[in-house]
Amino acid sequence: MTLHRTTATLDAIVPMVTLPASTSATPAPDVSIVVPLKDEAQNIAPLVQKMRTALAPIARYEIVLVDDGSGDDTRTVILGLMAEAPEVRLIGHAQSGGQSAAVHSGVLAARAPIIATLDGDGQNPPENLPLLLAPLLNPAADPRLGLVAGQRVGRRDTWSKRMASRFANALRSAVLSDGTRDTGCGLKAFRRDAFLALPFFNHQHRYLPALFARDGWAVAHVDVTHAARLHGWSKYGNLGRAMVGAVDLVGVAWLIRRRKTILPTEIHAPAPVTKEPVDA
Repeated sequence: MTLHRTTATLDAIVPMVTLPASTSATPAPDVSIVVPLKDEAQNIAPLVQKMRTALAPIARYEIVLVDDGSGDDTRTVILGLMAEAPEVRLIGHAQSGGQSAAVHSGVLAARAPIIATLDGDGQNPPENLPLLLAPLLNPAADPRLGLVAGQRVGRRDTWSKRMASRFANALRSAVLSDGTRDTGCGLKAFRRDAFLALPFFNHQHRYLPALFARDGWAVAHVDVTHAARLHGWSKYGNLGRAMVGAVDLVGVAWLIRRRKTILPTEIHAPAPVTKEPVDA
């Protein structure tokens, strides 16, 4: 069974990294925000400003914007933003590799141990980021907590899109028992090392709760708000998403069934026995 499916060549989706000039002189961030983008030139500037406002009070941060082969001015807009926002970084794909590939490239480039993601279309309000990140940034956080998944309330999508999502979520939940109401929400926070240890495949981002649980991590959920798309158009159609989703669901169920179920324990040599000297 082949899970990694893409129409793009590997060379086309190897990320090109553009760093701000001040990166080497700044301390490592506590949080990296990864945003996948495809033809979102009109949405990115207000989105970045909202992220900066939401994140400034809570942690040192960087914003990793991943241009997934956009055909509009997305990359030009980002380069302009970098001149005034040194915490912004740009990762580029020569052609589109899909949302999961863009997220994966962004996480690979990120410098912080904690990652948060949100969609680049403006429908995931950045005001939700502090709530999403709080469980992982808490010094007393459960060390088993690997993922905090946002679940949208008051969705601002078309009726057909909401119904398709509701059906897909119900089917996925029944097959995977992942305890998640809304895996399609782009707002998520997780441990970078845990994410990079997951098996990668296209559309992986829709199955993160099940995959984190598969690897033994605890998963938390928070309700988040949702906004209407103001510019551009959705990159997904309901029929196309359903067709690839059916194949992916079988693949993820197989990955869970075949997961490693035993943990190793390191065994140390016993300490040498010191003999007491015998009196003559």
